[in-house]
Amino acid sequence: MFGKNEWLFYVILAGLAWGTYVPLIFYGGGELGGKPAARITAILCVGVAYFLIAVVFPVIYLVQTPEVDRPEITTTGLIFSGLAGVAGAVGAPCVIFATKSAVALARDNPGVNYKLYIGPLIFGLAPVINTLVSIIWHPKKGNPFHFGFEVPGWKLWVGIVLVGLGAALVLFSKEEVESKPKHTAKPVPATVASAPTAEGLAEGPR
Repeated sequence: MFGKNEWLFYVILAGLAWGTYVPLIFYGGGELGGKPAARITAILCVGVAYFLIAVVFPVIYLVQTPEVDRPEITTTGLIFSGLAGVAGAVGAPCVIFATKSAVALARDNPGVNYKLYIGPLIFGLAPVINTLVSIIWHPKKGNPFHFGFEVPGWKLWVGIVLVGLGAALVLFSKEEVESKPKHTAKPVPATVASAPTAEGLAEGPR
């Protein structure tokens, strides 16, 4: 489809999807109201989207795929693919409930806004955890529990810290700006009496 740059297209698409997820769920959950069931409704919407994209489409694709091209079904493959789905699915309601808790805390404690930290912490921790897991876990076909560790160079550790810190600072700054109260200009009266000028005073009343 895209030739040798196809991988880059999907990388950008994944970054776009994950990068917009938290702002979208923040707003969508808020629009559904502040009642307890509102957050469950938001989770349901996420689940419907998962079902359509990650269940309906793959089933249709696999049914239409010739038998010779169908994947090899193994217990290990199914279990770990399912665990990946669980990890992704758990993240969605966690973001929703974190938002709910932060908003409730701000309501009870004016001046405290923990919602600022949700996005930065999630996307700051994610690359750090991803890298640390990848350093020690090296699964092979038929052997998912293959671990090993080689001490990486200092540049990797510095990079991990900078990536996490950079993502956190960028998102925190964005949330901080959006949380500031908006100052609206006061309306100017349609007619304003002008002060008498020197020329007008000199001329006197007409």
